[in-house]
Amino acid sequence: HGNHVEKVKLLGADRVLDYTKTDFTKLPEKYDLIFDAVGKRSFRACLPVLKPKGIYISTELGYLSQNPFLALLTPIFRGRKLLFPIPSITKSDVEFFKSLVESDELKPLIDRVYTLDQIVEAYRYVETGEKIGNVLIKIK
Repeated sequence: HGNHVEKVKLLGADRVLDYTKTDFTKLPEKYDLIFDAVGKRSFRACLPVLKPKGIYISTELGYLSQNPFLALLTPIFRGRKLLFPIPSITKSDVEFFKSLVESDELKPLIDRVYTLDQIVEAYRYVETGEKIGNVLIKIK
């Protein structure tokens, strides 16, 4: 959406595509890396726009929970591959990201903030698929 494109540009992106108007998998560009943080595109849909040694990373399980299986299978083909990160966060990871935020090297995009009493409303908003950035739940 228009105002979302502007928010992303303010974060420092060189190029921004409005996903409601442009399907990047139909463009002629090829990519070294595609990171799907919300499960919008499958590995299969992204194959045509991945470079020969390109990597597709998804935080979602994928259709029929195929992504963890494909992550194990694709390295044997020595070409494009799917990575499925298994989350693990250490105290030093948190401290590292904290330092990046405090030094303005990392600028988190916060869409909305809800109180704990509004958690149902927050969940409903996230489920609309219209959020951009993070939705926070304020505990205190």
